[in-house]
Amino acid sequence: MRYCIVGAGFSGAVIARALAEAGHKVLVIDERATAGGNCHSERDADTGVMVHVYGPHIFHTGNERVWAYVQKFGDWVPYNHRVQAVAGGRVFSLPVNLLTINQFFNRVMSPDEARAFIAAQAENIAEPKNFEEQALSMIGPDLYRAFFRGYTRKQWGVEPTELPASILKRLPVRFTYEDSYFAHPHQAMPREGFTQVVEAILAVDGVEVRLSTRFEDLDEPFAHVIFSGPIDRYFNYAFGRLGYRTLDFERFTHTGDFQGTAVLNYCDEDVPFTRITEHKHFAPWERDRLEGSVLYREFSRLCGPDDIPYYPIRQTNEEAMLRKYVERARATPGVSFVGRLGSYRYLDMDVTIAEALDASDRMIAAIREGQSLPAFFVEPLGA
Repeated sequence: MRYCIVGAGFSGAVIARALAEAGHKVLVIDERATAGGNCHSERDADTGVMVHVYGPHIFHTGNERVWAYVQKFGDWVPYNHRVQAVAGGRVFSLPVNLLTINQFFNRVMSPDEARAFIAAQAENIAEPKNFEEQALSMIGPDLYRAFFRGYTRKQWGVEPTELPASILKRLPVRFTYEDSYFAHPHQAMPREGFTQVVEAILAVDGVEVRLSTRFEDLDEPFAHVIFSGPIDRYFNYAFGRLGYRTLDFERFTHTGDFQGTAVLNYCDEDVPFTRITEHKHFAPWERDRLEGSVLYREFSRLCGPDDIPYYPIRQTNEEAMLRKYVERARATPGVSFVGRLGSYRYLDMDVTIAEALDASDRMIAAIREGQSLPAFFVEPLGA
């Protein structure tokens, strides 16, 4: 049987390979001229820096199946991601940890003393209903205003009281000097970039890849379509456009080391950009031999019709609209929706791969049993 997969990112590549290895023919299309989706990376011709073209992506996971899977398709080098932040003219370490707390309050506190100090600062909110309440209940008003309020308003374009509490729950508060941004046991970068990994996954008999190809322009029969593009686009925006934030990048170069770290957040609201990323620091094994440097200033804004969607907003009106699209999808035979855009959810890279592996297992089993494939393999309304 012949299947069409729309999108040559991790979701599409993983599912395509699994279907091909099960004996099926697969056409993978992507309207971009490169594979890898937003994870696309390429080496800058002038500086030699491996650039994350659509913004930095860091691989981290505690899922052993995912970790074993990606290692088959590239040379992965350990990488410990750290983030610094500028607030009020000073530089701090993020996520909030014991060093951040002691620096900010100009104290020398032990872990127990800091824990008690922050507990006294925090507001007693039993069930935080939004981002701001979550922050106030975790770290109190001073740290919230310094590191999160302005940054969040720039990143999301709305008041923190309009965002769900779940956004902040992903970030820890540590009462040690551990400043690693992620706590997962496996953290690494592919030596030759994420695009090379995706291309290796797609390099299997039975998979045809067509880049610079729009799904709307295809006129070929398929047993089933697996769609990793925006779900509202598939239905021609029948119920309206789902809300996303997009990013504008102001690219610049520098001779030497510009900021000494991969990511420097700018938390103050009077600074128009959210952060500066210096891409050679994402590959520390080759950083010291590179004289030049490539950097991005990131500006966040509401996604327009011709922009690249990055972060689903998922405010109340988007949830209601999504429900209509989900109902339409479940009533539409011959198509399944996967990935970040297909299910309108924020997904880390490892979760994307894990869900694609699980979807592949279920697809192959259903095909073998002669069953129809579901519209979704993960519930989009419950995330």
